[in-house]
Amino acid sequence: MSRTKLGLALCGSYCTFAKVLAEAEKLAAEYDLTALMSENAAGVDTRFGAAEEHIKRLEAITGRPVIRTIAGAERVGPERLFDALAIAPCTGNTLAKLANGVTDTAVTMAAKSHLRNGGPVVIALSTNDALSGSAPAIAALLNRRNYYFVPFGQDDPAGKPTSLQADFGRIAETVELALQGRQLQPLLRK
Repeated sequence: MSRTKLGLALCGSYCTFAKVLAEAEKLAAEYDLTALMSENAAGVDTRFGAAEEHIKRLEAITGRPVIRTIAGAERVGPERLFDALAIAPCTGNTLAKLANGVTDTAVTMAAKSHLRNGGPVVIALSTNDALSGSAPAIAALLNRRNYYFVPFGQDDPAGKPTSLQADFGRIAETVELALQGRQLQPLLRK
């Protein structure tokens, strides 16, 4: 029996990369995993690590090159590369682009290309402005067909009152239900 093909796309919420990379190791044991990165995620060194080190780790986990260009991501749909696509972490910037049909990164192109086949896109958000500037994009995607959210909650209510972060450990569970056309509940966690 062939394994489910899962795309794991990382955007620039660099502070969550350690969590997402640890989860990628678990996902690779369950899925035929391919990693994608936005151009910023793949090209910016931060206090959370060097971009090339993140790329090397993802390539070691998946056993294949990271897709990190719009041209590389365009083939996701025509070649039916994935059964599901998980964007983790998904920034507020990417949420807004998805909600408004903007395709200007490898991640947004992968989502657009994957959606053309009606495949599920799983969003594991991480953004400091989720309960302010990004709230309209979240609401739009919650009401859009083929988008599913990993349960999320406030990661630091006192220090960052508008910030939300997904429970990255629940990506696989969310993907399994999304493949059945169902949203994992409850969506909001404490």
